Amino acid sequence: TNMIPFVDHDDANRALMGSNMQKQATPVLIPEVPLVATGIEAHAARSTGRLVLASEAGEVTYVDARRIVVKNKEGKPKEYRLQGLTQTNQNSAFMQRPSVALGATVKKSDVLADNSSTDQGQLALGQNARVAFMSWNGANYEDAIIISERLVEEAKFTTVHIEDFDCVVRDTKLGPETTTHDIPNVGEMRLKNLDEEGVIRIGAEVRPGESAR
Repeated sequence: TNMIPFVDHDDANRALMGSNMQKQATPVLIPEVPLVATGIEAHAARSTGRLVLASEAGEVTYVDARRIVVKNKEGKPKEYRLQGLTQTNQNSAFMQRPSVALGATVKKSDVLADNSSTDQGQLALGQNARVAFMSWNGANYEDAIIISERLVEEAKFTTVHIEDFDCVVRDTKLGPETTTHDIPNVGEMRLKNLDEEGVIRIGAEVRPGESAR
């Protein structure tokens, strides 16, 4: 609730809805720090424990997607490991990304790496977009909204999700079941991403309706 700007001007029921919807937000591909904020966003982000903070002052001597190295005043390097894409309990994707540049000077407790829900050390659950209240030939009746094509092209609200798919192989009276690439009445184009055992290849890009196993 403390992250709703001008909450004292809101209807109590709407403020309650806003609080609940923040908990339901899924992280966007490229988070953007809000232009209008209350000042609590940085505290909320740090309270999650999912930011990478500098344990001591120093200079950033190495940065990549997996680790950050900071050299303190005594010249001793300190390595900070970053977490790659992992699955959350809600099947969204969590990751950490560097927020400092090579050669930057940092102080103790400075943010070294953001995560999938923060930007510049602040909680960032959405995007900054220009909003207008207007009708559009009746297409935005009730709760419907109209968005610009640019928001789609730039993937402003695109989210990444990770799902697990299990293939159960059983022992039967006729012998154990097997997985195979040879699936009757299925064209070669639909089987191109499967390996010899009929399982999707690592790195393959699939679309809705395509065979994964």
